[in-house]
Amino acid sequence: MKAVELHTDEKWLKLYIRRWLKTPFATKEGMLTERKSGTPQGGVISPVLANIFLHYAFDVWMERNYPIAPFARYADDAIIHCKSEKEAKEIKEALNQRMKQCKLELHPDKTRIVYCKDEDRTEDYPITQFDFLGYTYKAVYIKCKDGKLRNNFIASASQKACKNLRDKIKELKLHKMSGSSINIIAKSINPIVRGWINYFGKYNVSALKYTIKCIESRIVRWAMNKYKHFRGRRQRAEKWLSELRNREPKLFSHWSYR
Repeated sequence: MKAVELHTDEKWLKLYIRRWLKTPFATKEGMLTERKSGTPQGGVISPVLANIFLHYAFDVWMERNYPIAPFARYADDAIIHCKSEKEAKEIKEALNQRMKQCKLELHPDKTRIVYCKDEDRTEDYPITQFDFLGYTYKAVYIKCKDGKLRNNFIASASQKACKNLRDKIKELKLHKMSGSSINIIAKSINPIVRGWINYFGKYNVSALKYTIKCIESRIVRWAMNKYKHFRGRRQRAEKWLSELRNREPKLFSHWSYR
């Protein structure tokens, strides 16, 4: 509540928030239990209150104690950029103590020191990659403008993010929609794929190729089920879709992206 009071003088608002925070929660057995700390899980304003609290527990504390260490935080996930392993260990220990003061704790598995290996940083280290907001950050060989391959530490769509999209497309069961037109198929896929590409398609596009290929394969399978002259003739279905893509490149979101 101290953090909330720094942002509002409205008595009615503070009153409702206090009541809401103290509302007991029901166990699986249906028993009501007094709430002594935290915010109700799934509550509509829980993310806002948690973010306000972490702003002071983490953001302000970092800016005051380690102004030369840049950081990025989203909800309860954060990354801190350090110049050396020594600095990283120091901040990790200090942050551990800070979280205890705030009656929080660092996640034992997610809180790690990562060595960002690339063309200039070539030392061996146990952990050289990490995930943040759906991206995997790791060293990848990419071809530069001069045609040479260089090892750069970059962001790529994580395997988990790619699998999540493939699973969503799979759940649509396109192969059973043989009674639908290709325009209906596009309307089913595009809202899902468009948002995914807008978010993940800005960095290391090669990481998306396999997932896009899987989406295309689902559409090919749909075509083979819909049209008799494509049944058992995958190459014909692929050729038909290729010709359609040339005529209508914006029909599917991933077509214009490719």
